[in-house]
Amino acid sequence: MARHRQEPEEPENHERWLISYADFITLLFAFFVVMFASSQADKSKAQRVSDSVKSALEGSHASAVVAAVLGGAVELKGQGNGAMKGPGGEPRANEAEKKNQIVELLPSLKVLSKELEQEIKSGKIEINMTARGLVVSFRQAALFPSGTDEIAAESRDSLSKVASAMRRIPNPVRLEGHTDSIPIHNARFRSNWELSSARSIALLTVMTTEFDVPETRLSIGGYADNAPLADNETEEGRARNRRVDIIILNETGLKGEPARRAQ
Repeated sequence: MARHRQEPEEPENHERWLISYADFITLLFAFFVVMFASSQADKSKAQRVSDSVKSALEGSHASAVVAAVLGGAVELKGQGNGAMKGPGGEPRANEAEKKNQIVELLPSLKVLSKELEQEIKSGKIEINMTARGLVVSFRQAALFPSGTDEIAAESRDSLSKVASAMRRIPNPVRLEGHTDSIPIHNARFRSNWELSSARSIALLTVMTTEFDVPETRLSIGGYADNAPLADNETEEGRARNRRVDIIILNETGLKGEPARRAQ
């Protein structure tokens, strides 16, 4: 009887796991390629927006104001919208949100910078783009005689230009009074709190009664000497701190405001 020759058993392959591992690595590589491509597309789009805004502003007064907000230079990091030094500041928005908020108010910034050019050069008015929106800052001397809340007649022309810009856009506007750190106590005002609040109310009254700005779009605040722009130890610093700010609010600025019912 013939005997069948027994075939030798093949040794067990301990390297099979390499096939599954190679498939996993391939899929992972494909995933990161897709993610990288998506990321590059977003960056390219954001860069185009930034370049367009910078190009539109080049050569105007507004370019210097917005340069820090748009970023680009390392030494400007932390300035502009990122600084948020004013009252009512909100947590930093991401880059896309900041650019959208800048673009929203750019037309008003350019118009006001041109129409108020003389007042800006004389130091009576400052215009800045901040985290909360577009700020038109009137020095106290440009609006009020010292220690009073009566708006000077010669300031009406400047206020008319600002009111015109306010009427053209739907954004809510906040009026804020500020003083220096020297206490006041006269027959009308017992403190800088009363003075700063009274000045913002006076500005609201003029805007609504003389320049037809809807009162439903306005809010007011008085900060006394608690939000200075400069050092109160010098006369120059105190003069800069005595001011009334008109803030045309963007989306970030609105986060600090109470919810408003649609009219």
